[in-house]
Amino acid sequence: MRFTRSALAAVALAALSVGTTAVLAAPASAAAHTTPQQVCGKGYKTVNSAALGSLSTVYLTYNSSNGKNCVATIRNEPGARVAMSAWIYVPAVLEDGDQDYGWYTSYAGPTYVYAKGQCVAWGGGIKNRSVQVTGSNCAGVKEHRITITR
Repeated sequence: MRFTRSALAAVALAALSVGTTAVLAAPASAAAHTTPQQVCGKGYKTVNSAALGSLSTVYLTYNSSNGKNCVATIRNEPGARVAMSAWIYVPAVLEDGDQDYGWYTSYAGPTYVYAKGQCVAWGGGIKNRSVQVTGSNCAGVKEHRITITR
């Protein structure tokens, strides 16, 4: 449990730093109505999602052929660059995780982790809103969501 709290604290700190640091990242495509499958790739099916108000939705997808999960934060309406993030990790395997933080016009991600038969923690953010989901997609474990507005 100690790692989960420290990992979530690190993610929150990273999200805050994105809002105050100029990041020179290549902008994501500004295509309207981008889907999680367009971001994550062929074979990924949406298994969970978390809306961030009217700004965006964070999607968790899974590809059963390769055992990988993917997370993407997709804006409802593309526009000017804003701070966005997407992240995922496997709490049972401390070093397995991926994250993407930057200034984007349409989406953040994709972020991938191999998680066949594992629980995942995932989330993302846009502007001053973020969501953290733990205990996700686990048999017999209740999911826990925290939505933050700064």
